[in-house]
Parts: sequence; C-alpha cells; structure tokens
Amino acid sequence: MSVGEFERRLHGGEYAQNDLKYFPLWIRQYAASVTPENGHLPVSVELVKEFLRSLRQSGTPAWQRLQAVRAVEAYRDLVLGAGEPSLGEIRQALQELAEREHDDAADGASGPGVEDERHLVGMIDPDEPQCLQELRRELQVQRKASETERAYVGWVSRFVRHCGSEDLRQFGEPEIKSFLTKLVVEGNVAPNTQNQAKSALLFLYQQVFQRELAFLDAVSADKQKRLPVVLSREEIARVWPQFTGLRRLMFLLMYGAGLRHRECRRLRVKDICLDEGHIVVRAGEGEQDRITVLPDRSRQALSEQLEAVRRLHQEDLAREGGAVYLPYALEREYPNEKQEFGWQWLFPARNMSRDPRSGERRRHHVSEDYFAVFFKRAVDRVGIGKNAVPRSLRHSFATHLLEDGVDIRTVQELLGHKDVRTTMIYLHVMNKPGLAVKSPADVLK
Repeated sequence: MSVGEFERRLHGGEYAQNDLKYFPLWIRQYAASVTPENGHLPVSVELVKEFLRSLRQSGTPAWQRLQAVRAVEAYRDLVLGAGEPSLGEIRQALQELAEREHDDAADGASGPGVEDERHLVGMIDPDEPQCLQELRRELQVQRKASETERAYVGWVSRFVRHCGSEDLRQFGEPEIKSFLTKLVVEGNVAPNTQNQAKSALLFLYQQVFQRELAFLDAVSADKQKRLPVVLSREEIARVWPQFTGLRRLMFLLMYGAGLRHRECRRLRVKDICLDEGHIVVRAGEGEQDRITVLPDRSRQALSEQLEAVRRLHQEDLAREGGAVYLPYALEREYPNEKQEFGWQWLFPARNMSRDPRSGERRRHHVSEDYFAVFFKRAVDRVGIGKNAVPRSLRHSFATHLLEDGVDIRTVQELLGHKDVRTTMIYLHVMNKPGLAVKSPADVLK
C-alpha cells in the first residue's frame, strides 16, 4: 500500500499533529529497508529491530527511534489491521533510553531534535498557532492529563485545517457540525473517536474562548453494542500463576478490587488503607473518587511493597530530592508535599524522568506497557483465545461478584459507575442457573 493511502487513513484516526506530520516520513524510510509482500510492508520484530539498528548507526536519537516504532505500529494497525506482532517491549526500552538521553542533554545541552521534542512533551511552543497555545495553557492550568493534551491539540489542529484558518474565533456551530459530520461520513470513525473530537472543540470554545455553543446536531457515529471480554474463574486460575513480583500484585488489585489499569498504575501510598481494609481510588473516570475493597490475599504483598517504596523514597531523598507529581494546584499551595512519603507512587518506575511540563526530575509510576505487554503474552501462553486486555480483569471482578449474588448497586459503587445501567451490562455475560436457554440441538436423539 502506498504511503499516501497510509497517510489518508492516519488522518482518520486519533493521532496528534506531530504524528500526522512525521509518521509518513518514518514509513517511507521503513519501506526502503523491507521488501513488500502482496503490496503491503511486512512488519515483524526482527525487521523492526534491523530498521532501528540502521537508524542508530546513522546517529538518530532514541526519542526519534521511538517515534519511528510508533509509526510502524500505526501502519500495522491501520493498514494490516492486526495487533501483532507486539512492539511494546521495543517501545518501552526506547522510552527509557530516550528519558536517559533527555536527562543527559538537559541543563543547557542542545542535542538533536530538542526543538521538535517540545511538541511531544506538551511544552508551549511560540511557533504554534495562537489557538493551540491558548488551548495548551488552559489544559495545563486545569491540570489535564498529558494524554488529554496531546489528543485535544491533535483534534484542534485538524479543525484548523478543516476551516482553512488559524483564527478559530470567527467560526462556530456550523463549522464544528460540518467537521464532526465529516469524521463520520468520510473518516468512518468510531463513536468514541467522534466524542473525543467533540470534547476537544467544546473545551476550546467554552473553556478557552469563553463562548457558549448552541445545540450541535452533527451526524453521530453508530455506536455498536459490545459485551465486555470476561475471563472465567477457571481462566483466571490458569493465567494467574504466570505473574510474579509487582505484576502479580497489580493483577491482584485489578481483579480483586475492580481497578482500571490506569487507576492501578496511579495508586499512591496514602490510597492503601490496610487497617480499614479498603483502597481509595482518586480521580477515576469522570474525575470521581471512590472506595473499593482491598483483597485480603494482597495484604502481605502490599505491606512488602509499601516497605520497598519507603526504602526507595529514602534513597531518592538522599540523592535527588524524592519529588513526585502532585495533582491540581497542590504543588503550588504545599510545595513540600511532593516529597512526602504518602504521595509516592505505589508502583514506581525503575528510573527517574523529567516532568514534560515543569522540567523537574522526578520518579513517575510504571508505564502502561509494563503490565499490558506481559498480560497479553501470559494470556496467549496459557492458551486463552479471548481478546483479553488488562481491563478484562475489572470486567471479571464485576461479573464474578454478581454471580456470587452481590447486589448490583454495591457492584456499581465499587466500580464507580454513575448509572446502574452501565453496571447491568455484566448481567448479559453471566451464566446464572435458571436464566440459561437450552439449545434445541441438545435434545436431538
């Protein structure tokens, strides 16, 4: 498939402006290093490693090689339509290497690509359109996640191209409606993708431009009803022994407490209440706090992990300050809190890294790939054919509680659902006696 076709598909997905600009360039370089098969570029771990070796030999820094891997992943997903092979381990290794190179180049060094890297890390670039600078500034004032900033900046950049002008204040409901409709009609995007684009534009006009918008009756993407992927108790018992160490504890908390993968990674020391027997989940989906059950089986491992975090924090204090990111305006109001033990991550990253917004060197929590890549391999290793992801552990938690007769309102509170109808979807995947329908094929003689 031509790079031009890849680029057209790329513009129909959820990619930031920087990705839209550079991914096609990386794919052109990758195409020069491989032999096409049936009109497509083959993607394998060995081919990607060989491509990266050639980039390294030519002096390409790690952060750009990381971008190249992400471009190949996009080609794999958009063109080949496959989630395999997984390049997560390669991406994780390059991420850590890029962080080390960035740290070495900091404090006055001007290594290659530092200027372009501002677009990746979320720093405000004076060369960007004014609307994007204002958008970034407001997102950062409201302490929105860096992932949200990347996504919103990407969508607003696409809206600028759609309108043909950087002065977005002159436009309004008709242009937004036209843009959202075009995503569905020409881009064939998923409902969540269209909703994210709409959220980005609403944030820009309402929060940045301080302007109320009328009803937006754009053509909506069809939302297909999908049942969650749930692992049976027997499947949980098969895959559970594959995990050790921190990943084993993360598995226990996601399955035993119904945590989302992101919520688990972002747990802090103060969120673990061993004496009270519960976990406090802060700023979950919808920025809501909630309390969920602490599995008894995780108590010993949690105690050991808390002690390990304490020792690591003491070492960080002795060496580099031991600071972590604080939400909202807490860091300004309480500047010393970022070094307190209670705010430390329960699952800290192995290496320090620089905060992309403040530039301060801190210890962050483990990355998304730390658990997700291993989870996928573990599921495949034990022969489970379901398309399970870490969130499937949360789905399994809810389903198994309902199977055990726990009241649906209780399950709703533990999961943090605003509407009980969201929780009721798990009733559809239950196999409760008395509700099953006997197949007519089973009575054939």
